[in-house]
Amino acid sequence: MTQVQGRIWRAGEPDDEHFSFSAISDCLADDDTLLWADIYDPDHDTLRGLADELGLNVWAVEDAIAPNERTKASVYHTHTFFTVYAVETRVPNGDAVSALVKHRISAFVLPRGLITVRLPSVEASATEFDIGEVSRRFDELGGQRYGVGALLHGLLDVVVDGHFEAVQALDDAIESLEDELFADDGPKHGLQRRTFRLRKDLVELRRVVLPMREVVSTIQHRRLDAKMSPELDPLYADLYDHVLRASEWTESLRDMVTTVFETNLSLQDARLNTVMKKLTGWAAIIAVPTAITGFYGQNVTYPGINTVVGFIASSALIVVLVILLYVMFKRRDWL
Repeated sequence: MTQVQGRIWRAGEPDDEHFSFSAISDCLADDDTLLWADIYDPDHDTLRGLADELGLNVWAVEDAIAPNERTKASVYHTHTFFTVYAVETRVPNGDAVSALVKHRISAFVLPRGLITVRLPSVEASATEFDIGEVSRRFDELGGQRYGVGALLHGLLDVVVDGHFEAVQALDDAIESLEDELFADDGPKHGLQRRTFRLRKDLVELRRVVLPMREVVSTIQHRRLDAKMSPELDPLYADLYDHVLRASEWTESLRDMVTTVFETNLSLQDARLNTVMKKLTGWAAIIAVPTAITGFYGQNVTYPGINTVVGFIASSALIVVLVILLYVMFKRRDWL
């Protein structure tokens, strides 16, 4: 069901009581008004009607509600459109469950307003994106003085912070795998599956984080809104730096989890070689008494057969050879 909420500022002062979906176009036409409208789970006809009223690009409107749209930014004559994914982490219930939950957010950036379009999460059990945090970031910044650029920064700042938290969570998970990999008692059952799950999560996160460079760069350098205050330049530069750090961190984690995967396979081969080496050593030791007693089991007369001396001699030979082989294999670390 479509849910609409928003805020209005007139002459730098909040006027949220007069916000309504039907009055969006009127507010955007007022030079002294700043508007933010958030549309959750939009109805296609409703969104198309708003787009026709505001002159939004029809293909951008289709992208805002199309499934599986990639992270991107597009610049049009009257507005800028972009799609990003906010990410949050959770404790997975099982090795096959992803630790990431993605929330898709599309936005139309207008000269005097920001219209965000959010789609419900595909997972019914997932919590929804806290859109109120964007509003709080805007107020902390004192964004009424800086116009739509501050609103936009608040939204992107919340999204990028979520990316950092997700990367940090995956980094901690990989370090936990490394500790488990080299534990004295060996890795726990299912390490290979958890490693594979982390690799899939990193691929998903990479698809979200890397294109953010294009989005922030486009918004930072394509100033369609003449009112976007130059005082926001340092904030956007810092935001772009955070995006780069998150991208580089994600790339390094992909190398780390690949190393863990390959190291686990190598350690399994090494443990298998150790087991085979020990089995071979014990088999050689066991072969000595088997060979000697096998001779006496034949129907052939041997020196000492059916005598106490022969029994003592064969037993002594067995003990001496077994001890000799044991000491030799032990020195070579075969046992």
